[in-house]
Amino acid sequence: MTSLRALSKEKLTDLQSALWNEYRQEQAKGLHLNMSRGKPAPDQLDLSMDLLRLPDSCILEDGTDARNYGILQGIPECRKLFGNLLGIPADQIIMGGNASLNLMFDTMAFLFLFGTGGNRPWADYRTVGRTVRFLCPVPGYDRHFRICEELGIEMIPVRLLEDGPDMNQVKELVKNDEQIKGIWCVPLHSNPQGVCYSDAVVEELASMETAADDFRIFWDNAYGIHHIYEEVPLKDILTACEKAGHPNRCYYFFSTSKITFPGAGVSLIAASPDNIKELLGHMSAQTISHDKLNQLRHVQFFGTPEKILIHMQKLADLLRPKFDIVLQKLEEGIGQDSSIASWSRPKGGYFISLNVSDGCAKRTVELAGQAGVTLTVAGASYPYGKDPDDSNIRIAPSYPSEEELAQAMDILILCIKIAYLEKLLGNQPK
Repeated sequence: MTSLRALSKEKLTDLQSALWNEYRQEQAKGLHLNMSRGKPAPDQLDLSMDLLRLPDSCILEDGTDARNYGILQGIPECRKLFGNLLGIPADQIIMGGNASLNLMFDTMAFLFLFGTGGNRPWADYRTVGRTVRFLCPVPGYDRHFRICEELGIEMIPVRLLEDGPDMNQVKELVKNDEQIKGIWCVPLHSNPQGVCYSDAVVEELASMETAADDFRIFWDNAYGIHHIYEEVPLKDILTACEKAGHPNRCYYFFSTSKITFPGAGVSLIAASPDNIKELLGHMSAQTISHDKLNQLRHVQFFGTPEKILIHMQKLADLLRPKFDIVLQKLEEGIGQDSSIASWSRPKGGYFISLNVSDGCAKRTVELAGQAGVTLTVAGASYPYGKDPDDSNIRIAPSYPSEEELAQAMDILILCIKIAYLEKLLGNQPK
């Protein structure tokens, strides 16, 4: 494909007119296609329907009745199942409700209210006119950023490279600023780029010098077993922190939101023994226990870590054709003209990160919306919704059918080209 930059202004104007005619034809179809969030499709959810017919028995291995009060840390069977899956000791796991996001928010709120490890509460910084700061690899997950905004945490964007955060930038920042209290991390198949952290990055995060004694890594391993094209190993962050002499540095989060049912899965937080004891102390004032019957249902449904991985292979088989459609459409529609757009080629996860020409993301999303394709708001993958280049768009291919996805991608590519031509020609046709 010839680069559009190589065309004369006259040819660009003719092409713009042709694309607008095509765009108006798409608008006339009155489509309603949604790629705004990474929701599992109905056929993915259907794989877990037997969960609704469980549990077979409510009595745990130790004779406890799961229907009753108690077991704040979560039933031992469930902690053991996911501990074996993730390589984490069961006694270093707390099972939560259906969403790990709740555990992340609560953990952050506990740090604000009570502090950790004998350090003062983070909220105390406000009383002396200072602000708690958090590092946010970008592009990143908008709901992480929302937690920070809700609690008044200043977010500092750091570059996300092919093997994880730019550790030169990270280490320089945390070494010199005691108000930087942590970093968000999605270490496998990151949202939205699909970045997988290297062993070297994990080791540096665990061992780096920080000005804050209570610096914490929020390790959201949301896609830790969501491999689509290729399984990618991940170094154990909890062990790395312990070996580096910082055993309490990391909080590890995981859930089955995109494995079984988003609204009725199970979640967990894993951490050092000291951190687990501290968290349980705070949680004991908040609740008596999370849903033990749902934990038991998941244990009886899966049984073993091996069966969870078989289930994940089935999910990957459903997702792979959709990722193929997105990547194929982008290749056919844009090709190698990186001046128009470039995109990630993830090995797993739930998203594809699309970078259009600087200054074109908002306009592209606007055009797509007016043609019936709903996308994630441009800028959502950056703190405060402010993409400094106005270039990143998150594509979520999981929910639409393959036919709908192909239609949506054709419209998206059309909108990318129209927005790019407007930039080159300096106009927006009426």
